[in-house]
Amino acid sequence: MLAPRLPALPALLWLALAPLPGAPGPAAKAELRVRVRLPGGQVAEESLQADSGSDCISLELRKADGALITLTADFRQQLGAACLCSWLCWSRAEESQRQKGPRRWICGAVSNDEVKIFRALILGELERGQSQFQALCFVTRLHRNEIIPSESMAKLRQKNPRTVRQAEEVRGLEHLSMDVAVNFSKGAQLSSHIHNVCAEAKEAIYTREDDVKFWLEKGVDGSMFEVLPQTSDLPDLQRCRLCADRWKPCICSYSLSIEWYPCMLKYCKSRDAAGKVSSYKCGIRSCQKGYTFDYYVPQKQLCLWDEET
Repeated sequence: MLAPRLPALPALLWLALAPLPGAPGPAAKAELRVRVRLPGGQVAEESLQADSGSDCISLELRKADGALITLTADFRQQLGAACLCSWLCWSRAEESQRQKGPRRWICGAVSNDEVKIFRALILGELERGQSQFQALCFVTRLHRNEIIPSESMAKLRQKNPRTVRQAEEVRGLEHLSMDVAVNFSKGAQLSSHIHNVCAEAKEAIYTREDDVKFWLEKGVDGSMFEVLPQTSDLPDLQRCRLCADRWKPCICSYSLSIEWYPCMLKYCKSRDAAGKVSSYKCGIRSCQKGYTFDYYVPQKQLCLWDEET
């Protein structure tokens, strides 16, 4: 069979198809640093780390305002321990069920879906009474085809490290209502990485009600979740940008963008001496995606960036 030839892709990233001297082997860790352009035109360095042993990927980028953004994609499905779960009511329509007494169900050892964790370390405004930095964590389900597998990420190489990368595909802005708080001490049931990634955000870990329902069906202990107040519960609850009192609760919004990440694998075709055609991995497709998270804060002081301009 003829050896497949790498396509001529100058200054792009490609997948190493054969072992290279010093290249990561099975269950290895690897890091790639790429230069990306931020929305304001500044050039920043983005770090992409892959650990095929723990089957996870981590992307880290500093925003123009100094905030450090980390995305951790955990592909390893956790096993929920067999447990007896307390009934937890998620929709307002189900509230009446609680009047009939507690409902309980048995949770077996069931595998959970893959998880992604966003962490933001935001510089505080010391002159306005904030601490040096504020940490936030947002945890959601990781769906297939959002990002390439960890073993493929570990094999990425770039021909020209000085090139400023620009995503080939801009995926739409995702607006998420993070209406449930996650208990830090029990978060390992969702992902073992929460303990390290969200260590500075123990009191500020959020997820979505839709994801919680999915996880509960998979056997996760419902006691790790707490439904947060919403505007339907508190009619006076405003968005923080409209709230004049810094000490009143409100709905905060935080936006971030992953400027460049490998979202898909590219496949090329080769033909052997007998004319048989086969496919092989020959590169990646890069994407950019933005997110806006809405979540409850007990006081606007914790959301000073979200102000009306």
